[in-house]
Amino acid sequence: MFFITNRFPKGSIQTKVGRKFDFDLRNNAPSNSVFFCRRDQDGQITEVGGLNFMTALKQSPYRQLLLYIHGFSNLPEDVFGAAMEFQQLCDQKSAREVLVVPVIWPCDNDLGIVKDYWDDQKSADSSASSFARALCRFIEWRNSNLNDPDSDPCLKRINVLAHSMGNRVLRETLAAWDRYDLADGVPLIFRNTFLVAADIENESIHRSERGKLICDASRNVVVYFASDDMALRSSKAANLKNKIASRRLGHSGPENMELTPKNVYIVDCDDINNSYDHPKGHSYFRSGRTPGKPGVVFDHIFECLRTGRVFPEDAERRSTILRE
Repeated sequence: MFFITNRFPKGSIQTKVGRKFDFDLRNNAPSNSVFFCRRDQDGQITEVGGLNFMTALKQSPYRQLLLYIHGFSNLPEDVFGAAMEFQQLCDQKSAREVLVVPVIWPCDNDLGIVKDYWDDQKSADSSASSFARALCRFIEWRNSNLNDPDSDPCLKRINVLAHSMGNRVLRETLAAWDRYDLADGVPLIFRNTFLVAADIENESIHRSERGKLICDASRNVVVYFASDDMALRSSKAANLKNKIASRRLGHSGPENMELTPKNVYIVDCDDINNSYDHPKGHSYFRSGRTPGKPGVVFDHIFECLRTGRVFPEDAERRSTILRE
């Protein structure tokens, strides 16, 4: 499994292709550097470098890529477990269709959810510059002859799935990329962007708000939400404690659909989230009631990936309720 991270490794932060890469779990500060790595089935991690990483993804037999940005309070092995589960579900549906590529940012593993929450929120914001640099590397590679030595450009579709506070990482990464590296706004680089149980304010993707760049960078933006998501209730309590009063996007969907761009779609998961992830109802986008068997949320995500359309039966439709 290939992945990108801005967590500090043990030893030097200088990139060295081929070295064994071990996470320094005691250091959960975001690194300004970004590391391109491969994790083998035995758990050993090797740093491969940006050029080798992008070339390997281009040459993989999979038709499209899915960048997976995890939520708060996740250590690397937690992320790998979730990504491998999602990969296995994709392969069950259609072999060589979707390759999952985790994006690992530094979370806190202190005891106490509120302390973790605020440390992770700061870490999410601070990770933006390093992941924006990774996007710059990708655009440079895609447009250079290193990508196209034999008149064979990279044609893989790129999608992104952001879960929980990973949505904050995505929002801030695009904002940093737009501010420091781009002249005319973000390019359209994602086919589908899935915002699952998003731990950002529910007005974030309105046309006048910071998260609008997510919509600008995507063909489709699909918001999955559930009003009884217990993890987001804890998030709301933590924000209220610090005098920030706003519903979360993953609780209610957008504040006002009339103010969102036309490529935003919403999916109400309230009827199934707790049966898929009891008792939190937060990680409901992979397996359903039975581990290893896809749930209806995964099925919907995969059909969007396969077809590039959210509601192919009705081009004007922008919302649905998922039930078993």
